[in-house]
Amino acid sequence: MASFVGRVVLITGASAGLGEGTALHFAKKGAKLALTGRDKTRLEDVAKRCMACGVPADNIRTISGDLTDSAFRKDSIEKTVAKFARLDVLVNNAGLVFPGESMGMSETQYDQSMDLNMKVPFLLSQLAVPHLEKTQGNIVNISSLCGTRAMPEVGIYCVAKAAIDMFTQCLALELAPKKVRVNSVSPSTVATSIFGREGSALHGMDDEIQKFLDAQASANPLGRLGTPQDVAEAIGYLASDAASYVTGQILLVDGGRGCALK
Repeated sequence: MASFVGRVVLITGASAGLGEGTALHFAKKGAKLALTGRDKTRLEDVAKRCMACGVPADNIRTISGDLTDSAFRKDSIEKTVAKFARLDVLVNNAGLVFPGESMGMSETQYDQSMDLNMKVPFLLSQLAVPHLEKTQGNIVNISSLCGTRAMPEVGIYCVAKAAIDMFTQCLALELAPKKVRVNSVSPSTVATSIFGREGSALHGMDDEIQKFLDAQASANPLGRLGTPQDVAEAIGYLASDAASYVTGQILLVDGGRGCALK
Protein backbone atom coordinates (compact mmCIF):
# COMPACT_ATOMS: atom_id res chain seq x y z
CA MET A 1 0.00 0.00 0.00
CA ALA A 2 1.29 3.44 -0.98
CA SER A 3 2.40 5.67 1.87
CA PHE A 4 2.44 9.45 1.76
CA VAL A 5 4.13 9.96 5.10
CA GLY A 6 6.17 13.17 4.95
CA ARG A 7 4.55 14.28 1.69
CA VAL A 8 2.38 17.35 1.26
CA VAL A 9 -0.83 17.10 -0.74
CA LEU A 10 -2.89 20.15 -1.72
CA ILE A 11 -6.50 19.29 -2.58
CA THR A 12 -8.91 21.86 -3.97
CA GLY A 13 -12.65 21.63 -3.42
CA ALA A 14 -12.03 19.54 -0.32
CA SER A 15 -15.09 20.59 1.67
CA ALA A 16 -17.44 18.04 0.05
CA GLY A 17 -17.84 15.22 -2.44
CA LEU A 18 -14.80 13.93 -4.29
CA GLY A 19 -12.50 16.41 -2.58
CA GLU A 20 -13.63 15.30 0.85
CA GLY A 21 -13.23 11.64 -0.07
CA THR A 22 -9.77 12.34 -1.46
CA ALA A 23 -8.72 14.21 1.68
CA LEU A 24 -9.78 11.28 3.85
CA HIS A 25 -7.96 8.83 1.59
CA PHE A 26 -4.66 10.72 1.80
CA ALA A 27 -5.15 11.20 5.54
CA LYS A 28 -5.26 7.42 5.96
CA LYS A 29 -2.00 7.23 3.98
CA GLY A 30 -0.23 9.60 6.36
CA ALA A 31 0.01 12.70 4.15
CA LYS A 32 0.28 16.25 5.34
CA LEU A 33 -2.76 18.04 3.95
CA ALA A 34 -3.57 21.48 2.61
CA LEU A 35 -7.30 21.67 1.95
CA THR A 36 -9.15 24.43 0.13
CA GLY A 37 -12.89 25.03 -0.10
CA ARG A 38 -15.46 27.80 -0.18
CA ASP A 39 -17.41 26.57 2.85
CA LYS A 40 -15.22 27.21 5.88
CA THR A 41 -17.48 25.30 8.30
CA ARG A 42 -17.59 22.18 6.13
CA LEU A 43 -13.87 22.43 5.43
CA GLU A 44 -13.08 22.45 9.13
CA ASP A 45 -15.37 19.44 9.57
CA VAL A 46 -13.42 17.56 6.89
CA ALA A 47 -10.19 18.48 8.67
CA LYS A 48 -11.57 16.99 11.89
CA ARG A 49 -12.46 13.79 10.07
CA CYS A 50 -8.91 13.65 8.69
CA MET A 51 -7.60 13.98 12.23
CA ALA A 52 -9.81 11.08 13.22
CA CYS A 53 -7.97 9.08 10.54
CA GLY A 54 -4.73 9.69 12.42
CA VAL A 55 -3.37 12.93 10.96
CA PRO A 56 -2.04 15.28 13.67
CA ALA A 57 -3.78 18.65 13.74
CA ASP A 58 -0.47 20.33 12.97
CA ASN A 59 -0.26 18.37 9.70
CA ILE A 60 -3.45 19.90 8.28
CA ARG A 61 -3.88 23.40 6.84
CA THR A 62 -7.34 24.56 5.79
CA ILE A 63 -7.62 27.53 3.43
CA SER A 64 -11.11 28.86 2.79
CA GLY A 65 -11.98 31.00 -0.22
CA ASP A 66 -12.89 31.26 -3.89
CA LEU A 67 -10.38 29.78 -6.32
CA THR A 68 -11.58 32.03 -9.14
CA ASP A 69 -9.99 34.88 -7.13
CA SER A 70 -6.36 35.25 -8.21
CA ALA A 71 -5.28 36.47 -4.78
CA PHE A 72 -6.79 33.39 -3.13
CA ARG A 73 -5.08 31.04 -5.59
CA LYS A 74 -1.73 32.62 -4.80
CA ASP A 75 -2.54 32.54 -1.09
CA SER A 76 -3.38 28.82 -1.26
CA ILE A 77 0.04 27.90 -2.63
CA GLU A 78 1.96 30.31 -0.43
CA LYS A 79 0.24 29.23 2.79
CA THR A 80 0.79 25.57 1.95
CA VAL A 81 4.51 26.03 1.34
CA ALA A 82 4.88 28.37 4.33
CA LYS A 83 3.29 25.74 6.56
CA PHE A 84 5.04 22.63 5.27
CA ALA A 85 8.11 23.97 3.40
CA ARG A 86 7.30 21.82 0.35
CA LEU A 87 4.59 20.62 -2.02
CA ASP A 88 4.50 17.09 -3.43
CA VAL A 89 1.05 16.66 -4.96
CA LEU A 90 -1.55 19.05 -6.35
CA VAL A 91 -5.05 17.61 -6.79
CA ASN A 92 -7.09 19.95 -8.99
CA ASN A 93 -10.52 18.77 -7.90
CA ALA A 94 -12.73 21.86 -7.55
CA GLY A 95 -15.38 22.04 -10.24
CA LEU A 96 -19.05 22.54 -11.03
CA VAL A 97 -21.64 21.39 -13.53
CA PHE A 98 -24.79 23.04 -14.85
CA PRO A 99 -27.08 20.25 -16.08
CA GLY A 100 -28.99 21.28 -19.18
CA GLU A 101 -28.58 21.82 -22.89
CA SER A 102 -25.85 24.24 -23.92
CA MET A 103 -28.15 26.48 -25.96
CA GLY A 104 -30.12 27.18 -22.79
CA MET A 105 -27.07 28.14 -20.75
CA SER A 106 -26.45 31.77 -19.83
CA GLU A 107 -23.18 33.53 -20.52
CA THR A 108 -22.59 33.79 -16.79
CA GLN A 109 -23.01 30.04 -16.35
CA TYR A 110 -20.68 29.38 -19.28
CA ASP A 111 -18.01 31.62 -17.78
CA GLN A 112 -18.39 30.04 -14.34
CA SER A 113 -18.11 26.54 -15.78
CA MET A 114 -15.03 27.23 -17.86
CA ASP A 115 -13.38 29.29 -15.13
CA LEU A 116 -13.62 26.71 -12.36
CA ASN A 117 -13.29 23.56 -14.46
CA MET A 118 -10.42 24.68 -16.70
CA LYS A 119 -8.98 28.13 -15.96
CA VAL A 120 -8.46 27.54 -12.23
CA PRO A 121 -6.50 24.26 -12.65
CA PHE A 122 -4.35 25.94 -15.31
CA LEU A 123 -3.51 28.97 -13.18
CA LEU A 124 -3.08 27.00 -9.96
CA SER A 125 -0.74 24.60 -11.74
CA GLN A 126 1.36 27.56 -12.86
CA LEU A 127 1.76 28.61 -9.24
CA ALA A 128 2.43 25.08 -8.00
CA VAL A 129 4.92 23.83 -10.59
CA PRO A 130 8.00 25.69 -9.26
CA HIS A 131 7.48 23.90 -5.94
CA LEU A 132 6.69 20.54 -7.56
CA GLU A 133 9.92 20.74 -9.54
CA LYS A 134 11.86 20.84 -6.28
CA THR A 135 10.21 17.66 -4.99
CA GLN A 136 9.73 15.94 -8.38
CA GLY A 137 6.09 15.84 -7.42
CA ASN A 138 2.99 15.49 -9.52
CA ILE A 139 -0.40 16.89 -10.47
CA VAL A 140 -3.66 14.93 -10.62
CA ASN A 141 -6.48 16.71 -12.42
CA ILE A 142 -10.05 15.59 -11.83
CA SER A 143 -11.72 15.36 -15.20
CA SER A 144 -14.78 13.34 -16.20
CA LEU A 145 -16.02 10.69 -18.58
CA CYS A 146 -17.80 13.69 -20.11
CA GLY A 147 -14.44 14.88 -21.41
CA THR A 148 -14.22 11.84 -23.69
CA ARG A 149 -17.88 11.39 -24.68
CA ALA A 150 -20.43 13.87 -26.03
CA MET A 151 -23.37 14.25 -23.66
CA PRO A 152 -25.84 16.96 -24.70
CA GLU A 153 -27.45 17.08 -21.26
CA VAL A 154 -24.17 18.53 -19.88
CA GLY A 155 -22.63 19.89 -23.07
CA ILE A 156 -20.48 22.75 -21.74
CA TYR A 157 -19.24 20.57 -18.90
CA CYS A 158 -18.08 18.12 -21.58
CA VAL A 159 -16.25 20.95 -23.33
CA ALA A 160 -14.51 22.04 -20.13
CA LYS A 161 -13.44 18.51 -19.21
CA ALA A 162 -12.20 17.79 -22.74
CA ALA A 163 -10.04 20.88 -22.32
CA ILE A 164 -8.64 19.68 -18.99
CA ASP A 165 -7.78 16.32 -20.57
CA MET A 166 -5.77 17.99 -23.32
CA PHE A 167 -4.17 20.31 -20.78
CA THR A 168 -3.17 17.24 -18.75
CA GLN A 169 -1.45 15.62 -21.70
CA CYS A 170 0.27 18.77 -22.95
CA LEU A 171 1.51 19.69 -19.48
CA ALA A 172 2.72 16.13 -18.90
CA LEU A 173 5.00 16.42 -21.92
CA GLU A 174 6.09 19.92 -20.94
CA LEU A 175 7.06 18.90 -17.41
CA ALA A 176 8.43 15.42 -18.08
CA PRO A 177 12.02 16.69 -18.48
CA LYS A 178 11.69 18.17 -15.00
CA LYS A 179 10.44 14.82 -13.60
CA VAL A 180 7.03 16.26 -12.71
CA ARG A 181 4.20 13.92 -13.68
CA VAL A 182 0.69 15.04 -14.69
CA ASN A 183 -2.33 12.75 -14.98
CA SER A 184 -6.09 12.97 -14.76
CA VAL A 185 -8.84 10.81 -13.31
CA SER A 186 -12.11 10.70 -15.23
CA PRO A 187 -15.07 9.37 -13.26
CA SER A 188 -18.54 8.69 -14.54
CA THR A 189 -21.39 9.98 -12.38
CA VAL A 190 -20.62 10.04 -8.68
CA ALA A 191 -23.35 10.86 -6.15
CA THR A 192 -22.11 14.12 -4.63
CA SER A 193 -23.52 17.55 -3.87
CA ILE A 194 -22.17 19.01 -7.14
CA PHE A 195 -25.53 18.59 -8.87
CA GLY A 196 -27.50 20.55 -6.28
CA ARG A 197 -25.03 23.28 -5.41
CA GLU A 198 -26.13 26.90 -5.49
CA GLY A 199 -26.26 28.19 -9.06
CA SER A 200 -26.92 24.75 -10.53
CA ALA A 201 -29.96 24.32 -12.74
CA LEU A 202 -31.08 21.62 -10.29
CA HIS A 203 -30.43 23.60 -7.09
CA GLY A 204 -33.22 22.89 -4.62
CA MET A 205 -34.79 20.26 -6.91
CA ASP A 206 -34.05 17.16 -4.89
CA ASP A 207 -36.56 14.97 -6.74
CA GLU A 208 -35.11 15.89 -10.13
CA ILE A 209 -31.58 15.27 -8.89
CA GLN A 210 -32.57 11.83 -7.64
CA LYS A 211 -34.21 10.99 -10.97
CA PHE A 212 -31.02 12.02 -12.77
CA LEU A 213 -28.85 9.93 -10.46
CA ASP A 214 -31.15 6.91 -10.71
CA ALA A 215 -31.01 7.09 -14.51
CA GLN A 216 -27.22 7.31 -14.44
CA ALA A 217 -26.96 4.29 -12.15
CA SER A 218 -29.29 2.25 -14.37
CA ALA A 219 -27.22 3.08 -17.45
CA ASN A 220 -23.95 1.96 -15.84
CA PRO A 221 -22.76 -1.58 -16.71
CA LEU A 222 -21.97 -2.24 -13.05
CA GLY A 223 -25.44 -1.05 -12.09
CA ARG A 224 -24.40 1.64 -9.63
CA LEU A 225 -22.97 5.11 -9.30
CA GLY A 226 -19.36 5.67 -8.39
CA THR A 227 -18.37 6.67 -4.87
CA PRO A 228 -15.83 9.26 -3.73
CA GLN A 229 -13.69 6.39 -2.43
CA ASP A 230 -13.66 4.74 -5.88
CA VAL A 231 -12.20 7.91 -7.32
CA ALA A 232 -9.88 8.65 -4.40
CA GLU A 233 -8.21 5.25 -4.79
CA ALA A 234 -7.35 6.10 -8.40
CA ILE A 235 -6.07 9.55 -7.44
CA GLY A 236 -3.93 8.00 -4.72
CA TYR A 237 -2.42 5.54 -7.17
CA LEU A 238 -1.52 8.19 -9.74
CA ALA A 239 -0.01 10.41 -7.05
CA SER A 240 2.08 7.59 -5.59
CA ASP A 241 5.48 6.13 -6.40
CA ALA A 242 3.66 3.07 -7.75
CA ALA A 243 2.82 5.26 -10.76
CA SER A 244 6.31 6.70 -11.18
CA TYR A 245 6.35 5.70 -14.86
CA VAL A 246 2.83 6.98 -15.54
CA THR A 247 2.28 10.46 -16.94
CA GLY A 248 -0.04 12.08 -19.45
CA GLN A 249 -2.72 9.48 -18.77
CA ILE A 250 -6.48 9.89 -18.49
CA LEU A 251 -7.68 7.13 -16.17
CA LEU A 252 -11.36 6.30 -16.55
CA VAL A 253 -13.02 5.28 -13.29
CA ASP A 254 -16.47 4.76 -14.73
CA GLY A 255 -17.81 1.27 -14.09
CA GLY A 256 -17.51 0.53 -17.79
CA ARG A 257 -19.82 3.37 -18.84
CA GLY A 258 -17.35 4.63 -21.42
CA CYS A 259 -17.35 1.25 -23.17
CA ALA A 260 -21.15 1.25 -23.28
CA LEU A 261 -21.20 4.70 -24.90
CA LYS A 262 -18.95 3.76 -27.82
